[in-house]
Amino acid sequence: MAAISFDPRINRQMSKNSHGAIIEEIEGLIRVYKDGHIERPPIIPSVPCNVATVNDVTAKDVVIDKFTSLWARIYVSNRSGTLPLLVYFHGGGFCVGSAAWSCYHEFLANLASKASCIIVSINYRLAPENRLPAAYDDGVNAFTWVKQQALNGPPEHQWWLSRCNFSSIFLAGDSAGANIAYNVATRLVSSYNPESMTKPLCFKGIILIQPFFGGEARTLSEKNMTQPANSALTLSASDTYWWLSLPPGSNRDHPYCNPLANGASKLRDLRLPPVMVGISELDVLKDRNSEFCSALTRAGKRVETVTYKGVGHAFQILHNYHLSHTRVQEMASHIRAFINQ
Repeated sequence: MAAISFDPRINRQMSKNSHGAIIEEIEGLIRVYKDGHIERPPIIPSVPCNVATVNDVTAKDVVIDKFTSLWARIYVSNRSGTLPLLVYFHGGGFCVGSAAWSCYHEFLANLASKASCIIVSINYRLAPENRLPAAYDDGVNAFTWVKQQALNGPPEHQWWLSRCNFSSIFLAGDSAGANIAYNVATRLVSSYNPESMTKPLCFKGIILIQPFFGGEARTLSEKNMTQPANSALTLSASDTYWWLSLPPGSNRDHPYCNPLANGASKLRDLRLPPVMVGISELDVLKDRNSEFCSALTRAGKRVETVTYKGVGHAFQILHNYHLSHTRVQEMASHIRAFINQ
């Protein structure tokens, strides 16, 4: 896959539209105007589900909730036997991204092939039009939909249901999608009767790739790590994403952003399944991800931490580092091992 870069000409073309002053902007990704108008330059193309990337994977789109426009792209490896299922959430700071983006289509089709699994990639509502917890609500609704299909799936879904091992279900995501996966997991295990939330599914684990968390106090990597021009996440962009996605009036110690802040659910009380966390060595979130893993371990949770050397945030979809391809293959192997324990 070729590296994806931002084209400033798109910004110049879109800036011809006048909606008053720009109040927030992440160049090449999102622009918010004073009158509420929002522009998202098409820097990454969306592709239909039938665009072939690997030969042994079938992909189709399904509607989950037409009233909230919630849908998913399902990838099924053609390997024999029943397969683990990953409910996956894409990244994009809660504000950009799509399950149809070409980079996610290629990454997840390849992951379904290499890890021999089924992936249900969720296209959730975006901020600032739909601030958090809208994406978490969509995540829980998506999980509930999978449960309903397992109980009484219609014939048109048998192409993937018949291949699914419902005793091996995982929540997964990268960046903001990893944040969503974690918060959906905490909702599931914190319910009055968590088993009723998941049966007949067996919720086996959580896969968090470069999870997008934050806090008012800066970590060393946030303060000191210089990002290259092609970086997918800078500290200023991170702050803007949080400003656009958190409930109005919240700061970065809101529990949606900082799961370790005062007021967040006590980790020790959460009955979380095993967690795999992928950390990128050159990511501004590196230290915050490490602190999160340490806190989970101290709380008695089973945590597998993997650090990917020589790459930064979102390397697995943007391929913007020399070692990206090698590290993506390593990541697929790590995920395959985790979901087959």
